[in-house]
Amino acid sequence: MVNNYYAKSVLFNGRHPTVKEHLEGVLKLAREYGAEVSMAEAAELAGMLHDFGKYSNRFQDLLKRKATGVNHAICGAALLYRLSNGRPGFHKIIEVISAHHSALTGYASLKNYLDAVLRQLDPIEFDGKESALSGIEEYQAATELFRRDFPDFRLTKEQMLKLPTPGKYPEIDNLNSMLRSRMLLSCLVDADYSTSAMEEDESFLARSEQSAPDFSAALLALAGYRAELSAKSEPDTELNQLRSAVFEACSAAAAQEPGLYNLTAPTGTGKTLALLQFALRHCVQWKKTRIILVLPFLSLTEQSARVYRTVLPELLEDTSQSRLDDDARLYSDRWRVPAIITTSVKFFESLFADRPGDCRRLHNIANSVIVFDESQTLPPELTRFTIHAARELTRSYGCTMLFSTATQPDFSAIHTLEEWAPREILPNHADFYAALKRTTVTWRIGDGDRIGWEELAQELSAYQSVCAIVNVRKHARALYRAVLALCGAAEVFFLTTDLCPAHRSQVIAAIRARLDAHLPCRVISTQCIEAGVDLDFDAVYRALAPLDSIIQAAGRCNRNGRLPGPGQVVVFWPEDEAYPGDWYRNAAKTVQRLCKAHPIDIHDPAEIQRYYREVFSGLKDKPALKDAIERQDYRAVAREYRMIERRASAQVIVPYHGEQALYDEIISKLARGITPDIMRQAAPLTVSCYAGEKLAEVAEQIPFRKHDFGMSPFYRIRVQSTGCYDPDMGFQIPDQPKNDFIY
Repeated sequence: MVNNYYAKSVLFNGRHPTVKEHLEGVLKLAREYGAEVSMAEAAELAGMLHDFGKYSNRFQDLLKRKATGVNHAICGAALLYRLSNGRPGFHKIIEVISAHHSALTGYASLKNYLDAVLRQLDPIEFDGKESALSGIEEYQAATELFRRDFPDFRLTKEQMLKLPTPGKYPEIDNLNSMLRSRMLLSCLVDADYSTSAMEEDESFLARSEQSAPDFSAALLALAGYRAELSAKSEPDTELNQLRSAVFEACSAAAAQEPGLYNLTAPTGTGKTLALLQFALRHCVQWKKTRIILVLPFLSLTEQSARVYRTVLPELLEDTSQSRLDDDARLYSDRWRVPAIITTSVKFFESLFADRPGDCRRLHNIANSVIVFDESQTLPPELTRFTIHAARELTRSYGCTMLFSTATQPDFSAIHTLEEWAPREILPNHADFYAALKRTTVTWRIGDGDRIGWEELAQELSAYQSVCAIVNVRKHARALYRAVLALCGAAEVFFLTTDLCPAHRSQVIAAIRARLDAHLPCRVISTQCIEAGVDLDFDAVYRALAPLDSIIQAAGRCNRNGRLPGPGQVVVFWPEDEAYPGDWYRNAAKTVQRLCKAHPIDIHDPAEIQRYYREVFSGLKDKPALKDAIERQDYRAVAREYRMIERRASAQVIVPYHGEQALYDEIISKLARGITPDIMRQAAPLTVSCYAGEKLAEVAEQIPFRKHDFGMSPFYRIRVQSTGCYDPDMGFQIPDQPKNDFIY
């Protein structure tokens, strides 16, 4: 037996932390973080026992490089299992201790391993590594060492977690229970990682979190910013009056107690600033810790971040494409900052994650104001579980959550949804829709209305300013070619995710310039134009789609009310019908079915509610996700809960001529493989497509720089195939139909 038990190897600063020193640091921080989610004692216990397995010769040999593949985490879980006699109040703490370097495993599955490592003399393999301790004798010896360092240690009733009262739906009880484990894991992991960082650098905590927020000062800054905007706009217009009414309604609602809120208001009513006013004032009124702004698309986060930074200069923009400096990357890991803007993918997938790194920030969501804009974008088969998770954040973790959109889904129509009754900030929103009616809609989706691309192109070519939006990229290519044959190339634009983000930005800028100059402009696009793109056309054509997509498309027609009469929106039924998925198809057919009774008035919230009630009446959960939650299988839940379906998709770094220098720099860095930093740098030049045989003919897969990770999902274009990135239509792979459904 060794004399000194160390938590890690000698550090660069010369320190050599013992297990006792490390545990003391972790348990202190874990208790502090646990208090934020009402689990102080449980988090402290997890912090005290998480590295119990380091009181072992095997782990000490690992530090001396005499051993490999040692799992110390399972040992702390086994000790607590033994000391607690399997009492249910300790189950979650056991789950969390075992997961702090791997992934969460449900107690029912974990129990067999715990019994084995305590009973068997030979080391048991768990998560691909052998347990640091095995057999009662080794556990007893390690326990004596632990009690030497912590002589006052004992289990108490206060450390146990209270078991929830069973509800109507067992799978929802499981969902809430699993979220509790993730929150507890968050407290432990953040305390563990932060303590380790402080052992290297005592300034770590100061560098990885911002000072206490001054939301009162931000309110004054917001008032000043609005005054500047008001001075530049036409006074007393009806639109300005409506925007002021929405802003004041949000300000008044902020004084109400924390919980769930809706803001239902039409496009153009200044929701961006009104939502910020609600969040800031609510934080001041109810002493909330931070504001988290959640948006569905990267284009929206970038656009909104520019506005919000005028009021909150220290806003953390945390998305997959954020170019973060060292300090911002620390903030991104922890979210211990006053204001964050992020994507729905990053926010909601964290609530269903199983890995320590993905869960680390969760305890810092507690006591926040969360604003989810464009809430109609939730994937349907994930909606019920997402909504329940949101409700649990408000019910158990002190959050206020505001759902905002111009097409507010009636989630209460989901028959398996419990207790969904948010406060509506703008109860008279129907008046706002009526006042801002700027378009008329022609529904050409009945029997006999099918239209081909050449005929549709003839109609589009007659307009000075028009945008046609279709459902899949194959249709966009066909219609673009048909319009191009009738009009000059300078007048026709192609906009899909075949274009990399940098290319799309350039095309949108060119479109905006032609519209501002009142030059002929005809745009063929997929859904990528429907949110976060502020363009204004005389007419919009929209292929048959779900109602929220149609309404979003209509928001690009006569957007600023500049026409003498209403703009023209035409909903058409393509002869070559195709949709991105079954739900999308079914929702589009619901629109078609409702229009047979009478045309839908997209400016009437009651009609929107009628549509959602019809759609949600047949809503079904994703079967694999529901099954995983019922089994409390954390890894399967994390795999199945995906805001964007990963259907064998590849990320292709493309040679867009507008960013040739950036492309050359990235390619030069790929010789030794790809890293997260290179991925972020390459984001403006990355296109998603189907990873099939045709892709392999024109591109080669890039390995991760760390060879243990294998091949990445990223590809680079082969030198002889750079021509497959078209200067007008982007990345084109011949004869690959599956590519069209990643839009």
